[in-house]
Amino acid sequence: MTIAKYSANGNDFVIFHTFVKKEQNTLAKELCHRQNGVGADGLIVLVPHEKYDFEWQFYNADGSDAAMCGNGSRAAAHYAYKHGLASKSMRFLTGAGVIEAEVDGEIVTSELTPPKIINQDIEEFGKKWWLIDTGVPHLVGLVDTVDTFDLQEARELRYKFNANVNIAAVKENTLYVRTYERGVEDETLACGTGMAACFYRANLEEKAGESMVVIPTSGEKLELAKKGNTLTLKGEVRHTFDAIMEREID
Repeated sequence: MTIAKYSANGNDFVIFHTFVKKEQNTLAKELCHRQNGVGADGLIVLVPHEKYDFEWQFYNADGSDAAMCGNGSRAAAHYAYKHGLASKSMRFLTGAGVIEAEVDGEIVTSELTPPKIINQDIEEFGKKWWLIDTGVPHLVGLVDTVDTFDLQEARELRYKFNANVNIAAVKENTLYVRTYERGVEDETLACGTGMAACFYRANLEEKAGESMVVIPTSGEKLELAKKGNTLTLKGEVRHTFDAIMEREID
């Protein structure tokens, strides 16, 4: 099998396409393992779809399924265009719904499904949290600084609310975000849907405008913007390498 490794805003992914849709949970755990595999935050498998350019299957590093991944959607779009699976403007199906994406060289923009506020009155650990679904559920806490991030606190909240956990701070018209992700069970360098959820709350609380630069732990900038009732992510995608593995797949 031939696989590609991609990096987008600090998230990394293993991607391949196949013509048969089947569960790839075990393969995801093997490929995403940092020591015994390729190493990645997630596995993305592209399969044909009769209505859209393609359908994706997304797996977290622990092999669990995920409906959506913002940075993963941008990496998948770049891969699809490079391999002739879609034109520069494309629509593809995810577990969260249909995603639209645009490829312009190494810059890829994806339009997420409309965000949904699930609960905005959560108080835990002395902070007020909003639970927002931007394709997957995210707890968002707005703080003064993201210099410190209590991972044990985040871990407890992750299991209590079955959601990713984010803290975010606005400074000089820039949003800084740190995210603890389900499926990875640790802080990751970035999370597209997490940054989108943080931007959405900041915008609704009038701490952010209609567009904003967002910087995650990786330090790589991403542009977030409102587009009607949806949000867009725009930033660089890097194809880091291809590899051939001695493994048979359908």
